[in-house]
Amino acid sequence: MNYKTIEHNDINYLKSIIDHTRVIEKNEISEDYAHDELGTITHMPDVLIRVKSTAEISCIMEYAYKQHIPVVVRGSGTGLVGSCVPIHGGIMLETTEMNQILELDETNLTLTVEPGVLLMDIYEHIEAKGYFYAPDPGEKSATIGGNISTNAGGMRAVKYGVTRQWVRGLEVVLPNGEVVQLGGKVVKDSSGYSIKDLMIGSEGTLGIITKAILKLLPLPKESISLLIPFNNIDEAMDAVPEIINSKVIPTAIEFMEKQTIEFAEEFLGRNFPDKKADAYLLLTFDGTSKEDVDRDYKTVANLCLEELKANDVLIVDTLERKESVWKARGAFLEAIKASTTEMDECDVVVPRQHVAQFIKFTHQIAEDLNMRIPSFGHAGDGNLHIYICRDDLGEAEWNEKLNIAFSKMYNKAKELNGLVSGEHGIGYAKKMYLKNQLKPTQINLMNGIKAAFDQKNILNPGKVCQ
Repeated sequence: MNYKTIEHNDINYLKSIIDHTRVIEKNEISEDYAHDELGTITHMPDVLIRVKSTAEISCIMEYAYKQHIPVVVRGSGTGLVGSCVPIHGGIMLETTEMNQILELDETNLTLTVEPGVLLMDIYEHIEAKGYFYAPDPGEKSATIGGNISTNAGGMRAVKYGVTRQWVRGLEVVLPNGEVVQLGGKVVKDSSGYSIKDLMIGSEGTLGIITKAILKLLPLPKESISLLIPFNNIDEAMDAVPEIINSKVIPTAIEFMEKQTIEFAEEFLGRNFPDKKADAYLLLTFDGTSKEDVDRDYKTVANLCLEELKANDVLIVDTLERKESVWKARGAFLEAIKASTTEMDECDVVVPRQHVAQFIKFTHQIAEDLNMRIPSFGHAGDGNLHIYICRDDLGEAEWNEKLNIAFSKMYNKAKELNGLVSGEHGIGYAKKMYLKNQLKPTQINLMNGIKAAFDQKNILNPGKVCQ
């Protein structure tokens, strides 16, 4: 695809419609804008624009569409698959200054926000008023626009689902600059194709989210966590379907291995409450009454001790224990990253009953390739976070082994009826593996959807299925 090279007259026009202090030319742009959090895909934009309104984005897109200039949208840059990397250069729109919480509607239980609002700020704003937004991705400094664009999941997906279930409405700028309203504050909608749901998880390839209406619930009044050690990953994973079959629905069921915990301890300089076991489940329960929560966690605790080979059940109830457990869980990604020279990630999702099989498979790959491949993830929904560490490998050997490891893991996920990505998306880095997994008909349908929204293919080109 041939795109127009940005020239001085393009820059001058953009500065005529946007405050010139928010239009940054290539030689003045920080290298941080060339990559996302993981940094495996890199390319600089030709111009960076810090947008502040829907109207500004609409004007920019109308111009870019007419001139055939590629455009990429970036929030906090916390992605891991290169979705926000401008691989064709062009214009990058940064939305972090569109960070207003516009309305808390207590009658309809909705929160209306701009795309640059951080997830942590949403929690702080609504929880103080007694409300609850359930999606809980690990990176709390991500923007809500990025969460919606990747259909982020997180630890509470077992009970509450993923971001898609919590978006009632969107305001979107299409590639030609037209502004559309999708959905709204209504609870039910059978009014034709759900274009809103196409936008969620599209990784900025179909339109630019400029406003979101989020569903809220009353804040659960009670919650408690259990840390449950097991002798090995098989015993821990075998417990998961039994826990779910007990008719108790935990808010979260996380798994972690001893090696990953040790990385977090070293990274944080803080001890974990228990290190004697090789594998752990971390479960959370929440509800409206202490009696309900106590009943649920005791049911699971007794089940694990009496029937499921748990070594112990540790109640995470003191402030010290909560901080040591949850800070470690929140630091896993950064701790693994700090332990190596470079890494890449795989966030496959497999049916719950195959989690242990898949994790053991990664252990075998690590042994065969003589590499470190630590992991953790969401046992309750089968979404695994697996990190391939470069350590002291040379460039050629690293690339060769990385490709072998990825191919083996994605082929195994397909064999187990799993999928390429559970929550991080496809972006640029995982396109090849998506195409290997899906049938050509599915890829053609996806490309047809892209063409219907963006005939000139200027919005985040080269990503997902292209």
